[in-house]
Amino acid sequence: MSFIGNFNGTSPNGIHHVTAISGPARRNLAFYAEVLGLRLVKKTVNFDDPGTYHLYFGDAAGSPGTILTFFPWEHAAPGRLGVGQTQETVFRVPEGSLGWWAHRFIEKGVPHETITRRFGESVLSFKDPDGMRLALACIPGIGDEPAWDGGGVPAEHAIRGFHGVSLLVERGEKTGAILTDVFGFARGASEGNVTRYAVAGNPLGGIVDIREAGGFLAGREGAGSVHHVAFRAGDDAAQEAMVARLREHHGQRVTEQRDRNYFRSVYFREPGGILFEIATDVPGFAVDEPAETLGEALKLPPQYEAQRARIEAVLPALA
Repeated sequence: MSFIGNFNGTSPNGIHHVTAISGPARRNLAFYAEVLGLRLVKKTVNFDDPGTYHLYFGDAAGSPGTILTFFPWEHAAPGRLGVGQTQETVFRVPEGSLGWWAHRFIEKGVPHETITRRFGESVLSFKDPDGMRLALACIPGIGDEPAWDGGGVPAEHAIRGFHGVSLLVERGEKTGAILTDVFGFARGASEGNVTRYAVAGNPLGGIVDIREAGGFLAGREGAGSVHHVAFRAGDDAAQEAMVARLREHHGQRVTEQRDRNYFRSVYFREPGGILFEIATDVPGFAVDEPAETLGEALKLPPQYEAQRARIEAVLPALA
């Protein structure tokens, strides 16, 4: 498959993280840590709603390209998939692992579909307890990549971060232009109304599939919905260059930089209506706790530390 693209930057390319909305925090933790075997790499709170957890799941080190985060609201109403939303979040697993995962989903009662083929890859689609659409893609040559096996999934079958996401939009041309011109993706093949954009070298989070669905109902955000997709910038300078390109070449309105403790972020709503973020790789998740104990203690943004007792009293128990 050949790809075409315009990006000449040196920043690492691909997805940094995906953030979604869920129902009860304890159920969310049980599914992603115990069923999927991801590591809880950070337990903190929502910057704008400190009475709500912000849970980060990923690989052993919390590497960019592996992080799925959640705002878990105990009584969140279900979302509705539609135009202007992320349709599916796809993890990658080693070649030959999908049969093992299909048996695991049967054993754990996870709703899933039969294994299909997309762009030459075997894919197993499934849903989490809130109906969030997920999939596992079987990727050759990744078996030797680091794997977290502390969640009950054998290392040989463990998830190796993101493969990518699929986006549901009315028209994909302007969204695709941002992917190629700003984020270092290149346009590749199409299957039906889906066009694949990929980063050279098959890095973590290096795939975005754009599905055009003109005339479909707009989505409604809620439990099971993706809130935003974040793309990587190596550092502040790389992020600034991307922002300049978004403004000058694509007429995008971008927020000021916001410090999220573990990365620094800017946000914009891309032409298809989906909220995009650009997140720096630095400083990373070990900035406030040892890598060996990531996710074990509740970490609060500095402005909330004086309110720790009150915040801990209202947060639901996770154990």
